[in-house]
Amino acid sequence: MKIITTPDERLREKSDKVRKIDDEILGIISDMRKLSLDWEAKHPYELSAAMAAPQMGVLKRIIIIRDDMEDKKNASFTALINPEVIRAEGKVKTDYEGCLSVPSIYGMVPRVTKVKVKAMLEDGTEVRIKATDELARTLLHEIDHLNGILFIDHIRDKKDAFYKMNEKGDLVPVEDYEKEIRNNKKLWDEE
Repeated sequence: MKIITTPDERLREKSDKVRKIDDEILGIISDMRKLSLDWEAKHPYELSAAMAAPQMGVLKRIIIIRDDMEDKKNASFTALINPEVIRAEGKVKTDYEGCLSVPSIYGMVPRVTKVKVKAMLEDGTEVRIKATDELARTLLHEIDHLNGILFIDHIRDKKDAFYKMNEKGDLVPVEDYEKEIRNNKKLWDEE
């Protein structure tokens, strides 16, 4: 398994609902956790906050969210199966987003600051999650993946909206983000 990147068409497909939590689904979740941490180990200035199954080319409605986004040493993730946004509200805030499947590019993405999501945990327990700010943004980003939507799709004004991380871990503006994605995909594929 590997993380697929743009322009892979599977990232643009809608994922199928998980009908039964079985060994196959648990294996997918395990692979997602491993890939997230493997990616993070190769990117010292970045944190793998979350991942969706389509980012492995698996079109199932599964996401994982890091349990502690402030502590890189805490490598535990919670899996959410068939997550669904029940309500999205609050003021719209524009902030940086990045994505494992859009190599080395960050964008200024507008999103609402409050969300309520329903999902199932790995053991089949149904949960409802009220999230604000960064967790709300992360949930919306990952659920978008399940519907074939990438963060770059939310950016209307492309001018001055894209950034890349330099060798010091600072975000610097990118003039031609599509060219940057193509260049970084080549490097990514070589890893």
